[in-house]
Amino acid sequence: MTVDAQVQMIIDGMAASAVAEFSTLGHRAVREMCESMLLPFEAGPLACVEDRIIPISSQDHIAARIYMPVGQGPFPLMVYFHGGGWSIGSINTHDPICRALCVWAKAVVVSVQYRLAPEFPFPVPLEDCYQATLWAQQHAKKLNADASHLIVAGDSAGGNLAAVVCLLSRDGKLKGQTVPIISHQLLLYPITDANFETKSYMENASGYVLRRSDMQWFWDQYIKSPSERRNSYASPLQADLKNLPPATVITAQYDTLRDEGNAYAKKLQDAGVQVTHREIPGMIHGFIGFAALVDKGRDVLKECAQAITL
Repeated sequence: MTVDAQVQMIIDGMAASAVAEFSTLGHRAVREMCESMLLPFEAGPLACVEDRIIPISSQDHIAARIYMPVGQGPFPLMVYFHGGGWSIGSINTHDPICRALCVWAKAVVVSVQYRLAPEFPFPVPLEDCYQATLWAQQHAKKLNADASHLIVAGDSAGGNLAAVVCLLSRDGKLKGQTVPIISHQLLLYPITDANFETKSYMENASGYVLRRSDMQWFWDQYIKSPSERRNSYASPLQADLKNLPPATVITAQYDTLRDEGNAYAKKLQDAGVQVTHREIPGMIHGFIGFAALVDKGRDVLKECAQAITL
């Protein structure tokens, strides 16, 4: 299938603006650009939205945004990790997605502002996400949420973090604490491996929004050492995937990350994990973030939201 017509308009617009490679711009400029590209869309009413500060250690705190659905609880509890190559993006850039998930999944959504690389490289963003997940489950009752129905979700680097939070929960290795019990993982075009030589990296190296060079730059922000990138808590495709929670994995046809996302879904299935996997034809990386402009982005997000909270 060729690129979706609505997606092609986005590609043409970005090509016309001639956005430089991220390595040339630097992380601060890329962050500013990302924050300026908020594309809200209407998903329905919410009961309330509240910004909170949550502790992740005795010294450190991070921000979170909590979305409450309309109706009577307790609701499913979803902890969401935004994408952006571990180094850009925020609870603001992903506000439209989290609002939609709250409405369509009828779930309390806790969107996590984990600390960003390169100022805070691996494993700091991961540890922030793990601690935020644990905090959310421990405070579920106060959030009018069901602690036994905990979903971790994320897109791109956020999908990587959601997948690895599941690994950490299964392994119980982080700081010897009580682990969150996760019932589902929603992984939207996730980063799963530091391998830039896959077929999808070659086919989609440029011209489809997320360039191969940009992904190499993102990895350089997160983990500079090539050997450390083989750590299964950085590249979950390298992990033993047995005994993990059921997963929904969404990949896109014209995405550099397509093959590693597809491989992750297959490896989960081979490990005996219940998996729903869809490669969406005609789509590019981040297409759900363009849901204000791309009908398929809204449709896929709505289908995922409704399916995982049944």
